Amino acid sequence: MRRLLVALFMFAILSSSAFAHFGAVIPSVDIVSAGDSRTVALELKFIHPMELIYMEMAKPKEFGVSTRGKRYDLLDSLRESKREGIDPAQNFTYWLSDFTIKRPGDHTFYLVPQPYWEPAEDLFIIHYTKVTVAALGLEDSWDQPIGLETEIVPLSRPYGLWTGNLFSAQVLLKGKPVPFAEIEIEYLNESADIGEFVKPPADPFITQVIKSDGNGVFHYAMPRAGWWGFSALSEADWTLPYEGQEKNVEIGAVFWVHTRDMQ
Repeated sequence: MRRLLVALFMFAILSSSAFAHFGAVIPSVDIVSAGDSRTVALELKFIHPMELIYMEMAKPKEFGVSTRGKRYDLLDSLRESKREGIDPAQNFTYWLSDFTIKRPGDHTFYLVPQPYWEPAEDLFIIHYTKVTVAALGLEDSWDQPIGLETEIVPLSRPYGLWTGNLFSAQVLLKGKPVPFAEIEIEYLNESADIGEFVKPPADPFITQVIKSDGNGVFHYAMPRAGWWGFSALSEADWTLPYEGQEKNVEIGAVFWVHTRDMQ
């Protein structure tokens, strides 16, 4: 019965033509406090978050964590996993990792995927994706860039957020602000309970779209508890070959934050 309900839900929202791609690094927790388990489970996916459409994901080019000013390679920690969709065409590969917190401080996990060929747009897609996990009370680097080609750098602390809080951040490309960048925002519409899925009433509700200001700064208040993805898209100044031709590359700076309802 639950599978049938999921299928009906997906049929209702997949009629949309508004497909926004998001790289995703989703940790099991966004805050590790004293007394908590120090092992964080992470899922790496390529997804349309609101519509729950998953794309096949090759093993990433880079996966790591930045903490206390250093980056650590975690690529060898990845485990391939498979998930079955509603029909065989929706089966997909994603990746899992477990990381044990050893020291206090902000831990920013980052993903650099293999280029994804999108025939509908006649280009490659590469999403440089980040998420920050706070550890053991030391808030020391959540507002610092880690040196990716493009990235979103928080101006609001990206954890400990209530539903309705304003998230502010800056878009960087090669370390410089991106003026008037277009930001796509989506809610990760995953839930163990079918009754908790959000059904958008019209296409524009699927992907929220805002613009940064002249300094690449943007703001957004998140209306629901859960994971929210922010994606700032740019066109790379380099190309990649595909079937004997050079193709453009869309590079996205993606950042994920989690909100909770105030009880």
